[in-house]
Amino acid sequence: MTRVAAIDCGTNSIRLLVADAHPETGELVDLDRRMKIVRLGQGVDRTGRLAPEALERTFAACREYAAVIKEHGAERVRFVATSASRDAENRDEFVGGVLDILGVEPEVITGDQEAAFSFTGATKELGPSDGDSYLVVDIGGGSTEFVVGDDQVRAARSVDIGCVRLTERHLVRDGVVSDPPTEPQITAIRADIEAALDLAEQTVPLREARTLVGLAGSVTTVAAIALGLTEYDSAAIHHSVIRYDQVQEITTRLLHATHAQRAAIPVMHPGRVDVIGAGALVLLAIMERTGAQEVVVSEHDILDGIAWAAATAG
Repeated sequence: MTRVAAIDCGTNSIRLLVADAHPETGELVDLDRRMKIVRLGQGVDRTGRLAPEALERTFAACREYAAVIKEHGAERVRFVATSASRDAENRDEFVGGVLDILGVEPEVITGDQEAAFSFTGATKELGPSDGDSYLVVDIGGGSTEFVVGDDQVRAARSVDIGCVRLTERHLVRDGVVSDPPTEPQITAIRADIEAALDLAEQTVPLREARTLVGLAGSVTTVAAIALGLTEYDSAAIHHSVIRYDQVQEITTRLLHATHAQRAAIPVMHPGRVDVIGAGALVLLAIMERTGAQEVVVSEHDILDGIAWAAATAG
């Protein structure tokens, strides 16, 4: 058994998992799992740089996480940074700040590495595929990862469609998010998504897998709404199965709701209110492209994959 700490720093959120890894059983036993919306990718698509206020929000979360890691006595720590920090000109400032606070250097991974971590985290406890394959989609803030595999990854691709990136690109004018989006804006988002799916399909056989597995906050929030939860319940959401018609109805509702209406949804995290419509639309477009009639929702994702990688490192 190895006690590990894994940190996943994405475009919208930074998450921590402290767990005991049992390689002989393939089990991760959670000791602490938490998430903060820090919006590290604020403005990156437009400026190419990490904003000072976004960096400070992220460093504040890192300071909190450092205390949690110390309290639990994790033997190994691995910090992985994804889309926003890949794109930023000033990512050295980010790397230096994290190193000072946590004592580990963040690994700014490629999209393909991100996809592999997500696949491991999402499918390890689903068991052997018995000849069928999984299509795992991880809808993040800045990018979406697609990976097809059975007992191992066969093809993976990361494309630049995420809920924050699409929102900032199409729905923000003079710092204000359209409330609600106009039909031309929704059409423009959809066009970006379809173009990205065309790109992903050059590498990943999107229509081949028997089971679609959806990861990350946009997917779990849609699932929580579909399940009619009055508060966010990770155990109820994990491995729930959501039908296409439910995703279609919820996406339409979110895209035509005002900020206040979205914020009033009991399971809505405040940091997702403005970006959930774009994230839900990505999920809907994927289901339409693949012909999937349902999606298996996983609360275990890249964070769990990072933890396993930390536990099995040489």
